[in-house]
Amino acid sequence: MAGRVIQLEGQPSTLDVYTRAALGALPVIGKSGVRRSLPKQTLALKGLRVDTDNLAAYTRVCGLRFGDTLPITYPFTLLFPTVMKLMVSAEFPFPAIGSVHTDNVIEQHRPISVSEPLDLSVHAENIRLHPKGTQVDLVSEINVGRELVWRQVSTFLKMHPTGAPKEPKQSHPDEVPPRPTRTLRVDQRTVSRYAAVSGDRNPIHVSSLGAKAFGFPRTIAHGMWSAAAVLGAVEGRIADSVTYSVKFGKPVVLPATVNLYADEADGGWDLSLRNPKKGYPHLTATLR
Repeated sequence: MAGRVIQLEGQPSTLDVYTRAALGALPVIGKSGVRRSLPKQTLALKGLRVDTDNLAAYTRVCGLRFGDTLPITYPFTLLFPTVMKLMVSAEFPFPAIGSVHTDNVIEQHRPISVSEPLDLSVHAENIRLHPKGTQVDLVSEINVGRELVWRQVSTFLKMHPTGAPKEPKQSHPDEVPPRPTRTLRVDQRTVSRYAAVSGDRNPIHVSSLGAKAFGFPRTIAHGMWSAAAVLGAVEGRIADSVTYSVKFGKPVVLPATVNLYADEADGGWDLSLRNPKKGYPHLTATLR
């Protein structure tokens, strides 16, 4: 864990952090490139209670069941404002807006009850070069008392020239896999509802102009909406103690219909969302 711990009085305002994120994305005379340093502080919040209305809205928009325990992916929304607060701090090596969420690994040690008070913490680590730029891990943890019940590593990439050789392109064409487990339809209404529930109002998800400013033809679905939605295919068959590893592929440009695949493997599941015509992955994941 990073150096000093800063105790927050409450969850940060997402409006405030997005205002700071937008300002951080503006070019500054005399400043360029990506720094190699990381914030030394850990942000912490004690005794957070789950808002059951928010949880119910989350399960509806992601197609999951509402029950007495939290879906594996729901704590991401509880931690998101704190993650963003760290990413817009002056010490963070690159602007939050414009960075790409490439990977996400969740370790759930046991199911979390809706009624439990949760202690949250977030820090940054493992800054490293990537063939396309610089990557950083944001590490989030949830404790109940002294018990670690949930841990997440979210990897973000800031794309910029590195001088490193490019990764070789796949020479074989994408293959359309066999019949999907189910199909998912996602449109702007769904994504706007998820943005409201999760607090993730990144312009690439909710604004046509914002999406185009970052090179997308139209708005795109949240990666973590996709990561939650695929779990609907295996609900009731997920172990209490589990690691959920997700790699995000090509973005889901709205509106879209995508194919969902769920296959039992190694005592768990292999999951993916794929383009129904060309077969390329929007998301690949394992539950183990």
